[in-house]
Amino acid sequence: MDLLRSFQSPVLVLAGHFGSGKTEIAVNLALELAGVRQVNLVDLDLVKPYFRCRLARDAVVPRGVRLVAPEGELSQADLPILLPEIAGLLRQPDQTTILDVGGDDSGARVLGALAGAMPDTYELLLVVNARRPSTEDADATLTVMAEIEAAARLRVTGLVSNTHLMAETTPAIVQEGIALCRAVEARSGRPLRFACAEAPLAASLGDLDVPLLPLRRHILPPFLHRPVTTRLSV
Repeated sequence: MDLLRSFQSPVLVLAGHFGSGKTEIAVNLALELAGVRQVNLVDLDLVKPYFRCRLARDAVVPRGVRLVAPEGELSQADLPILLPEIAGLLRQPDQTTILDVGGDDSGARVLGALAGAMPDTYELLLVVNARRPSTEDADATLTVMAEIEAAARLRVTGLVSNTHLMAETTPAIVQEGIALCRAVEARSGRPLRFACAEAPLAASLGDLDVPLLPLRRHILPPFLHRPVTTRLSV
């Protein structure tokens, strides 16, 4: 994908409001880049236990992506126990390290501990879903951006449009999200880098005025993998 190859920074950070879809984007970006260079996918989401990059381990590791997340008995740990290892990866200019952080400013605080290790050319991309309550218009989105920047002690460098309503997403909804990001771009000076849509829908969108990343779903909450049992009271 030409868009991804055009990123000059070895570090891509994805942040956004709850439900923006940044974790799925992080996984798809890692898989897209895996055939081009060494990719490290870092799970820094300390907020949502059911939607984390570590749940896509079986999809990314066989493709050569290095997944950096707690393992074994610590696989569900909420402590940033891997920060020294992550700081080392941020200093590898010949690799691409993608960081998925938790939603809003509460999730972005962990970036503050890594701010000193960030290269000067890092990318911090704000993922925007215009159908979420806290990013439904430009004013709200700019507020979320400011809160994330303050918590992370890093500047947002670009926007990603990922407006969707899951299976009910239409081309018009995708266009609505792009229009919102263009409005935020005009007011903030942060460029819209690309838009996203699930792969079947992406194929029907035609030409857009922004690069498009087709998404394939890899993150499912654990309860969808378990059989449901019912206990009857006697």
